[in-house]
Amino acid sequence: MHHSVLQEVVLLLAVSVVCVALFRRFNMPPVLAYLFVGILVGPHGWAWVADTENTRFLAEFGVVFLMFTVGLEFSLPQLISMRKEVFGIGGAQVILTTLVVMLLLMMVGGQDMSAAFIIGGVIALSSTAMVIKQLTEQLESHSRHGKLSISILIFQDLAVIPFLIIIPTLGAGAMESGVALSLFYAVLKGVAVIAVMMASGHYLLRPLFHSIAKQHTSELFTLSILLFSVAAAWVTGLAGLSLALGAFIAGMMLAETEFKHQVEIDIRPFRDVLMGLFFITIGMLLDLKALPELLPWVILAVVSIIVLKFSIIMAICHFMGIEKGIASRTGLTLAQGGEFGFAILAIALSAGVLDEQLSQITLASVIVSMIISPFIIRYNGFFAKYYFANSYMNLRDSNVNVIMQETESMKNHVIICGYGRIGQNVARFLKEENFNYVALDLDSVAVKDAHDAGEPVYYGDTTRKELLEAVHIESAQALVISYDDFAAASKIIQHTKLIRPDIPILVRTRDDSHLTELQEMGATEVIPETLEASLMLSSHLLMLLEVPMKRVVRTIQQVRENRYQMLHEFYHGQSSANIEEADTLREGLHSITLYENAYSIGKCIDELKLEEKCNVKVTSLRHDGICYQKPDSASVLQEGDVIVLYATPEDSKRAEAILLSGYH
Repeated sequence: MHHSVLQEVVLLLAVSVVCVALFRRFNMPPVLAYLFVGILVGPHGWAWVADTENTRFLAEFGVVFLMFTVGLEFSLPQLISMRKEVFGIGGAQVILTTLVVMLLLMMVGGQDMSAAFIIGGVIALSSTAMVIKQLTEQLESHSRHGKLSISILIFQDLAVIPFLIIIPTLGAGAMESGVALSLFYAVLKGVAVIAVMMASGHYLLRPLFHSIAKQHTSELFTLSILLFSVAAAWVTGLAGLSLALGAFIAGMMLAETEFKHQVEIDIRPFRDVLMGLFFITIGMLLDLKALPELLPWVILAVVSIIVLKFSIIMAICHFMGIEKGIASRTGLTLAQGGEFGFAILAIALSAGVLDEQLSQITLASVIVSMIISPFIIRYNGFFAKYYFANSYMNLRDSNVNVIMQETESMKNHVIICGYGRIGQNVARFLKEENFNYVALDLDSVAVKDAHDAGEPVYYGDTTRKELLEAVHIESAQALVISYDDFAAASKIIQHTKLIRPDIPILVRTRDDSHLTELQEMGATEVIPETLEASLMLSSHLLMLLEVPMKRVVRTIQQVRENRYQMLHEFYHGQSSANIEEADTLREGLHSITLYENAYSIGKCIDELKLEEKCNVKVTSLRHDGICYQKPDSASVLQEGDVIVLYATPEDSKRAEAILLSGYH
């Protein structure tokens, strides 16, 4: 590798680290950080990195891995179950937006059909990553407009595939030789290649990966994934189609195997880095010097994108019988450009279909629409309530009134927030013991099935105070939060404590990361499922080992009374290397061996004052092959001893420095 190339890569990585950290601090998506890096260091910015074949090659691999991961998430059963929303509303949105933009650009802008078609496709797509992230943060991913938005996004992701097939043909002078015939041959060739690859993958892929998995070598498995994805991209490239199309097919084939989740884990580091480089190269295309001249057109394009997509989604939803309030929230949520639009734009530019000025306007307008999108999504509810109050608020009020009337006679009942598997099991136990209950959930299918069967289950967002009042929380006996969502649980507890400060609240969590916070908010009991699973497994094991039942029950009860303190202490190992997981499970066990000449040899534990200086807890001491739990603070440490600490990684490092060198 030439030193200049290495220097460029190091420079890109260094600036990316700084920019991603800054954007994360302000709660903005990394995609925008990478685009900013490209604008900053690219040939139109500080010119630290040139737009060369090397960077374009890396960017193309970014698109390949982006489409590979989309293929992994492709689920045929999911599409079938959501076919009305995905293919009906989603399909209509993509087709109508593309056609409307095409006609406007051809009739008003004087563009040829190829360029108009590509720009229409770019504008038709929204940002999957940004929308899902924002909806999740706002606790709206399971709301009606959230589910509808995600359904449309699924079709948009699939709609990229036809563009990947057609665009290379448009760049080969298809418009001159007859557009209809050229596009027909392009689609036919694409379908044939996909069919051959899918058929061969169906018969060869599972046996091949089974034999690879039997070797129990992670390096071989990862190499095989890389080989398969890149080879699939190479095959479609040979056929004159997009490399990204082959990667998508590879991901889709692997999604049908039992290795899907392992593939996702192994491919993630490559995907994230290469996708970052792809977005950087997109940012490098934006010419800041040309923007002042094009600024009026960019502003007009941004406004047009938002208004046009909002209007089209509103019209389609109205035609499908969806209330105006829900339709408006969905339209605002999806009224921006997206990362797949960049992928289409990059392929179109490499094929020479777009001219420089049009690509600059499109690129700038999509970036600006994405920058302002989080603010539009954040206030989508306010907009719907203000402009469509009759439709939106009347529907919400009528739903609350129905629930209030149907549960009017309930007293001393249990309220279950969430009617998933755990919520349903809780309901069954309550029924067995003749306790009344009412359940609320946002899964319309589960709610309808249960309600039709005569169960007191209703559709509603349990984080809303008026809904808790509708199920008569003032006369309820207890409230159970059965789903794992800390933000939602926090809201529910706060609303509940305002209405009924004395009501017992039970909260289910995945682990103990928010246990103390939930208890401080007012949760009566917090049940971490991973720790409860440990207790159940241990109790069954002890009984099989003929430990008396009373002793087992007493031990389990003591652990629960101590708020699972004993179970907090464990060795994280490499399985907790994930950054997000490590942030929630900060404290753990760390063992330190006292080698020859260690500072602490000959000193007692109390003398070192580890707890006072470093906020650590000494849980055990191994001396002469014997492990002493909760060792005496007067114990004198000797060479070869292993001292086990319960602490955060940072505190453990400070304690290790004291034990080995006397400094921290």
